[in-house]
Amino acid sequence: MSHLYPPTESLQGGSPYGPVAARQRRQRPPQPRATPYQARPELYGAFSVVEGAGSRARSEAGKIQLYSGRYYAACTFGGLLACGLTHTAVTPLDLVKTRRQVDSTLYASNVQAWRSIYRAEGVRGIFTGWSPTLFGYSAQGAFKYGWYEYFKKTYSDMAGPEAAHRYKTGLYLAASASAEFLADLALCPFESVKVRMQGSMPNPYAGTLHGINAVTGKEGWAGLYKGLYPLWGRQIPYTMMKFASFETIVEKIYDGLPGQKSDYGKAAQTGVSFAGGYLAGILCAIVSHPADVMVSKLNAYREPGEAFGGVVGRIYKDIGFGGLWNGLPVRIVMIGTLTGLQWMIYDYFKIFMGFPTTGGAPPPAEEK
Repeated sequence: MSHLYPPTESLQGGSPYGPVAARQRRQRPPQPRATPYQARPELYGAFSVVEGAGSRARSEAGKIQLYSGRYYAACTFGGLLACGLTHTAVTPLDLVKTRRQVDSTLYASNVQAWRSIYRAEGVRGIFTGWSPTLFGYSAQGAFKYGWYEYFKKTYSDMAGPEAAHRYKTGLYLAASASAEFLADLALCPFESVKVRMQGSMPNPYAGTLHGINAVTGKEGWAGLYKGLYPLWGRQIPYTMMKFASFETIVEKIYDGLPGQKSDYGKAAQTGVSFAGGYLAGILCAIVSHPADVMVSKLNAYREPGEAFGGVVGRIYKDIGFGGLWNGLPVRIVMIGTLTGLQWMIYDYFKIFMGFPTTGGAPPPAEEK
């Protein structure tokens, strides 16, 4: 029966309670005590799913210098994921919002709208416009986040450390406005097709490429950009609010929490990103909504060759000031959710790559 018992040398060498293990514990250097607010990774098991892949990515990202070309390329890809996926996911909300902006009497409520569309067109009808949404907002997100990181660093260097910290909100506003100006050039053709697909019944296009060919065949390439000015009017204030308020809200959240930002783990930091993004999204929706209504109306009603000022005046005369706020509640829900998820995905990607998450700029180091 001796084969049922471990040998004595195994008990002495392999047991955690044996003399060898005890001697090793005494020789081990003392471990630093965790701070009261230090994150406990074992409480955040969700991140272990990608920890292996994340470690490999971080080993590669360790070779990527912050604010280098490869860093901005990585941030560009993170923005593509954050905006393309989230905007596509809320296509049903966007569809109803667009149709109610074009014709406020079309549906009595959002639920009634989805029921009506589902009965007439099925699930495919509820996701009308998903393909130009995916292509357009992927391109826009790539430009927006990549250029924002670039302009934020560039403008901060131009201002100097002390001025950059003192006027950081102004830097966030300038960097985000510059980034969105470029991002809308990529978004506008797809947004034009999307609004026509969603605002017309039945949908006049079989897909994104068909829509682009149809518009350019009838109106030329200018037809895809006839909503550019109101798009800038909607998106630039939206993005300025999105980035500046997010940076400020996140900084305030960490100021109100015990400990420092570095004391919190990955899940906690991305949770803060979602909360800050959702609050920022509510502000974004309110600031940009009148221009969003105009974008929907312009793409639906503007005649070829009609002057921009003339069509804006005609639309405003028809709908009045109150009409500029049609669909605001559903857009608050949509944009709040979108912005929260976008910042969560973007900061999760930055953590995955080994980069610091987005937040307020630290104060400049004091000279000794």
